[in-house]
Amino acid sequence: MFLPKYPDNPTPPPSHAHIPAEPVPMRRPAPQISVTTGAVAAVLVGGVVLTALLAAVAVTAVSVAVAAVVLRSMLRDQHRR
Repeated sequence: MFLPKYPDNPTPPPSHAHIPAEPVPMRRPAPQISVTTGAVAAVLVGGVVLTALLAAVAVTAVSVAVAAVVLRSMLRDQHRR
């Protein structure tokens, strides 16, 4: 009465083999980047040089513009006479 009943034909094993999923690739740790005082000094010096060059270009542009206005004014006064 409480004995299990077994089927007449046992079920065959599955025809496909279980293939495990591809393993998740491991993340490579990021390389350590060491910042030396020489690198910081180089960046600071480069920034100062570039800023000085930009200031020099701006001063030159302003002086050329002022010179052009003065020359234009002088030439205009000369043509009126």
